[in-house]
Amino acid sequence: MKTNFSLLFYLKKSKNYQNGPIAIYMRITVDGKRSEITTGRSCEPEKWIVATGRINGKKEDARSLNVYLTDLHMKVYEAHRQLTLGGNLITAEAIRDKFQGKEEKQTTLIWAFTEHNRKMEVLVGTEYTKGTAQRYRTSLKHTEDFLQWKYSVSDVELKKVNHEFITEYDFYLRSVRKCNNNSAVKYMKNFGKIIRICLSNEWMSFNPFLNYKNKVSQSREYGLNEEEIEMIARKPMVSERLEQVRDIFLFCCFTSLSYIDVKQLRETDIVLGVDGEYWISIKRQKTNIPSRIPLLPRATALIEHYKNHVTRQVGDFANSGSPSLLVCDPFTPELLRQQESVERSDAFNCSSVLVQFQSPGYRDESITHMGMA
Repeated sequence: MKTNFSLLFYLKKSKNYQNGPIAIYMRITVDGKRSEITTGRSCEPEKWIVATGRINGKKEDARSLNVYLTDLHMKVYEAHRQLTLGGNLITAEAIRDKFQGKEEKQTTLIWAFTEHNRKMEVLVGTEYTKGTAQRYRTSLKHTEDFLQWKYSVSDVELKKVNHEFITEYDFYLRSVRKCNNNSAVKYMKNFGKIIRICLSNEWMSFNPFLNYKNKVSQSREYGLNEEEIEMIARKPMVSERLEQVRDIFLFCCFTSLSYIDVKQLRETDIVLGVDGEYWISIKRQKTNIPSRIPLLPRATALIEHYKNHVTRQVGDFANSGSPSLLVCDPFTPELLRQQESVERSDAFNCSSVLVQFQSPGYRDESITHMGMA
């Protein structure tokens, strides 16, 4: 990027100046913005040549001062040249600091990412969920692994994060990490947030995502029909814990609630409506949008079944542990599969399984408008 750069030596009088030598200053100007430095020398004002920025005279002291100023001139231009070759942002302050050997410490990518995650961890429970924090921890790990895979380094200066870096990172996620398209897009979205923070803080001078494009692939999701739901409800389970897991799933189906909403559901969230029927009145965890959901007979029956478990919180019975396997028939392989934990289970993120209308509390109708087959 081309900049207008100039250097000027001039005399600068002090506020209390009356007569005698005046200090010589050096002014660096870049695109109209100035930075001044004292040269540590002075001269009589009548000997100073404004046009050349040098002292008049042929004596040894005059020649020595002029040589000194010329040497400063060359060092400032060399600092400008090095900054230009290094691809650094050229400012009057940057040239001054380079000249004085006080180069600004460059902010690095992993430091910025780690700092973001640290602040996010502090806000878990108020502004962020544990799941969101975990996703950014995973994104950071992928970024660190990518730097080792591609550049054999543990960190990199932000100025080196360019369009090539972004495209190579995208390729790494898809090839080495074996991420499908939507997973790669989500990790790149997380990475993009870090870049936007760096741009806002002026740690970066350009956006490396400017010419990068990706798109989430729309996947076809299938809901369960009434017969399949009944098969799940009647399925004999090998333990009481799996029965609880199955019943949480069914409660999600009959209320359109996600697992986290069921887990946080309290007895006080069940209210009597103007129609004389009971309703669930909550705010969705994901969107914080108020939601009123009619409590269907099947959902009411499940609550009654676990009546002794819900004196404090309806979802408490979900906290008894994490099942390793949901034993179900093959017709639900996508929804019911081996789980690492109940909270991360796709089986419980089933707010759309039986819903044929816009479920209350969601911003996007496509989230829930799938319905039964």
